[in-house]
Amino acid sequence: MQRWTNWARTATGTPSSVLAPRDTAEAAAAIREAAAAGRTVRPLGTGHSFSSIGSPGTGCALDLSHWTGIVRAEPDTGLVTVRAGTPLHQLNAELDGLGLAMANLGDIDQQTISGAISTGTHGTGGALGGLATQVEALELLLADGSERCCSATENPELFAAARVGLGALGVITSVTLRCVPAFTLHADERPVPLEEVLESFDELAADNDHAEFYWFPHSANTLVKRNNRHDGPPRPLHPVRHFLEYEVLENRLFGTVCKLGRAVPALVRPLNRICAATWSARSYSDRSHRVFTTPRSVRFVESEYAIPQEALRDVLRELRSAARGLDDPVMFPVEVRVAAADDIWLSTAYQRPTAYIAIHQFQGMPHRRWFDAFEDIAGAAGGRPHWGKMHRLDADALRERYPRFDDFRRLRAELDPAGVFRNAYLDRVLGPCG
Repeated sequence: MQRWTNWARTATGTPSSVLAPRDTAEAAAAIREAAAAGRTVRPLGTGHSFSSIGSPGTGCALDLSHWTGIVRAEPDTGLVTVRAGTPLHQLNAELDGLGLAMANLGDIDQQTISGAISTGTHGTGGALGGLATQVEALELLLADGSERCCSATENPELFAAARVGLGALGVITSVTLRCVPAFTLHADERPVPLEEVLESFDELAADNDHAEFYWFPHSANTLVKRNNRHDGPPRPLHPVRHFLEYEVLENRLFGTVCKLGRAVPALVRPLNRICAATWSARSYSDRSHRVFTTPRSVRFVESEYAIPQEALRDVLRELRSAARGLDDPVMFPVEVRVAAADDIWLSTAYQRPTAYIAIHQFQGMPHRRWFDAFEDIAGAAGGRPHWGKMHRLDADALRERYPRFDDFRRLRAELDPAGVFRNAYLDRVLGPCG
C-alpha cells in the first residue's frame, strides 16, 4: 500500500489500491469494481488542499495524472473542454497558445482543474466569481459507473451542485469552460497602512478588476495589489528582477526568516514588522496567468473563511486584537480577497458579495489557537469555510450557512446512496450518505 500525503502534510491516506485510468471506460470499471467490493473511491489530484478533502483513506485512489489536456476548443465562442486531471499551469499555457485565457484565477496554479472547481478555488475580483462560475458543462462518472453530463440546461440541479461538488457526487471526467480572449494585466503593488485599507476597501474592490492585500498580523502595514486589464503590450519585470523578488526574496529569503522565527519564537513579532517594512512598490504588465499566479515553495498551513463583504472591517479589527493576545505569534501574513455572489449551491459566495480572509502559519509552528480565534470571529459574522482549507465545522454547523445544503445532501443520497465517494472529511462536513 502507498501512503498519500497532501502538499501541506496536514492530511494522509493509505489507499488499498492506486489506479491510473487512461480513459473513462477504465475509470468506470474501477468504480464499479470498488463499489462491488464495498470500497470507497477518491480521485487523486495534486494534493493542494489543506483539509483532508482529497484523502483516499484506505479505499481505491484514482490517479488522474494521465488524464490531461484540452479535448476540444472553440476560439470563436471561448468554449474549451479539458480533461479533469489537467493542472492549471498546463491549462493556462495551452489556452495561451489558443489565444484564450480564464477570466479569473487564484494565485496557485498547481491544482487540477477538477480539484480547483470542486473545492471552490477562487481568485479576487468584486465583479467576478470563483473558478467554478466559469464552468459551462461537466461530465461525471457516477457511483454505478454510468456517465452523466450536466449544464445549465441539461440536468441543471446536478450542475448547480457539482460545480462545487467536493468530489461527493461523482468523478469529474471533463470540464467545459467559458474562456475569454487572452488579455494583459497591469499589476500595481504598493504598501499601505492597514487602517487606510480598511476604510477604503469597498472603493478598492469596486474600482479595480482584481484587488487584494496582505497584512502581517503583528504589523500595521499591508501590501495592496491591484490588477487591471491593460490594452497595451506586456511590459513584464526584467527576468533578473523577477528572479530576485519572487524566487530569492519571497521564497528563499522568506523561508529562511520563517525558519528563524520557528527556532526563536521571540523574534517573530519583530521579524513580522521587518518583513512588512521591506514591502516596496512595483508595477509591471504581463499575460494574465503570469500576473494572477505566484510560485510558492515555502510550506505553510492555511484556513480561510468567506464572510459578507460588509463585515470585513469589523472582522479584521477583531482579528488584529486576537493576534496581540497570542502566546504563539504568527509568522505568515493574512490575505484578503473578494468575489461576486453566485448561484452554486455549496459555493462560499452563494447569494452574497463576499470577502475572503485567509490566515496562515509556517509549517511546524503552533497554529491551533490562532486558527481557533479566527474561526470564532469569522463564524460570528456568518463565515463559510473554504472546503479545501483547514476548519473544524461539521454538517450541523454548515447546514445553517448554506440555504441549499439539504438539497445537496438529497442529491448526493440519490446518486451515491452507498457512499462510494465518501471519506472521513465528507462524513464530517456532509454527514452520512443515504
